[in-house]
Amino acid sequence: MSITPPFPRTAREVRLVSIPSGLPAPENFAVTEAPLPTPGADQVLVRNRYFLVFPGLRTLIGGEVDGVPLPALSSGDALFGPAVGEVVAAGDGSPLRVGETVTHLQGWRDHAVVDAAHCTPVGDTLPDPVAHLSQGSSAYGALTRLAPIRTGDTVLVTGAAGAVGTLAGPVARLLGAGRVIGTTRSPEKAGRLTAELGYDAVLLGCRGGSGDGPGASFAAQLAEAAPDGIDVLLDTVGGEQLAAAVGAARHGARFALVGALDGQLSARRAGGSAPVEIDSFRIVVKGLSLRGYSGTDHPGVEEEWNGRFGAWLRSGEITFPHARVPGIDRAPQALQELFEGRHFGAVVVEL
Repeated sequence: MSITPPFPRTAREVRLVSIPSGLPAPENFAVTEAPLPTPGADQVLVRNRYFLVFPGLRTLIGGEVDGVPLPALSSGDALFGPAVGEVVAAGDGSPLRVGETVTHLQGWRDHAVVDAAHCTPVGDTLPDPVAHLSQGSSAYGALTRLAPIRTGDTVLVTGAAGAVGTLAGPVARLLGAGRVIGTTRSPEKAGRLTAELGYDAVLLGCRGGSGDGPGASFAAQLAEAAPDGIDVLLDTVGGEQLAAAVGAARHGARFALVGALDGQLSARRAGGSAPVEIDSFRIVVKGLSLRGYSGTDHPGVEEEWNGRFGAWLRSGEITFPHARVPGIDRAPQALQELFEGRHFGAVVVEL
């Protein structure tokens, strides 16, 4: 076995200790010590440097995982998710070397024993390893596979201040969009989206079916921002924003649905449903295409995205908006802050 001393014998990890009745809160979690096994054949021990805080945990905790390629979380389970770390020990037969930086899905802990086959070496494709936790591949895949951008298109990105949306707008522009419109619930974030990320207009919407979004109705805002209609929708919200987009669509518009935060982050639901009433007649007469995006259906997107993302980062044509939260002890609070929309871009815990 190859090893970098000292060899840790325990790991600190975040566990779910109680099932919430609504949105998860810090009291539903605990940071605990767990024994670390010695890496077996074809396994590695990884010291995590960063892990992603992502809204999909809401669905896993709620238990409504039908169709989701991840298991539900029960009380007592350790959380998991995308992480970046350094290999500090490698079992016999492992193709990975001590010192390599890898991505894997055993986040929410400071150390993890992982099958080498479930780790991906990051190399130097991206200038900063933390950028491997971006969710830009979903935006890129949706805008190249499901709703390909054509030169001059008007594009609407819902949830534009989130991990997907902060990259979707700039990517749409780089792919040839003529006008890019975003949505957010925060006037402050709206200003950042236009000033920092090049959105042409940002609409203020509500989420969670509350009906208490600020200002004019979303449909009215959209009609004003896109008087000639929209060609492409990249949707992470659903709800009234998706319904309004159908009404504002031009003939032949392409809709790519990447998320459904309107239902997923509603305290009245369990995270696995997001009902919305849309005008199917308008879909028919306008010839709209409406498809859901899943990265597992497009296995080549991640590598293609990383190549283009790295080039765009180095040229300064794009950035990776994210908030770094220091320390595993703050991870449960960071999850609550994500649900409350307090951060701009992706949320990453730094260890």
